[in-house]
Amino acid sequence: MATALHHLSDYDLTKVPDASNMCFGIVVSEWNPEITGAMLEGAVNTLERHGALSENIHVKTVPGSFELVYGAHQMVLRGGYDAIIIIGSVIRGETPHFDYICQGVSYGIARLNTISEIPVVFGLLTTDTLEQAKARSGGAYGNKGDECAVVAIKMAKF
Repeated sequence: MATALHHLSDYDLTKVPDASNMCFGIVVSEWNPEITGAMLEGAVNTLERHGALSENIHVKTVPGSFELVYGAHQMVLRGGYDAIIIIGSVIRGETPHFDYICQGVSYGIARLNTISEIPVVFGLLTTDTLEQAKARSGGAYGNKGDECAVVAIKMAKF
């Protein structure tokens, strides 16, 4: 659904399972830290709002968005998680680099979801401008981190 039609932070609280007995891994990219930091904060706050204990939310950082796939895979291999969330932000530039990164991460996370026993939630913002990324990381359109946390809880319960 287009973000313009759906606020990322709006959801029905009654449809989110209790997360108090769940453990989550979050892999966050260091690239575009203003954006990924805000998304991480949203994800952690939302997980905790639904009962997840802070000691059951494990955050690891990777240098860039392309490395999110490797980081998520390592968390899958480590075990002990009910769901993993990846958080990154890729902003279109003047070269095709944007397309390669977005396609590679999308493919990698989709593959992890088909071969893993736990869900890996796709929290990669792919925007044309910094302003669009800000609007989706706590601004006018809400916070993609909130949405990812809700998805992680629901998919862990699936």
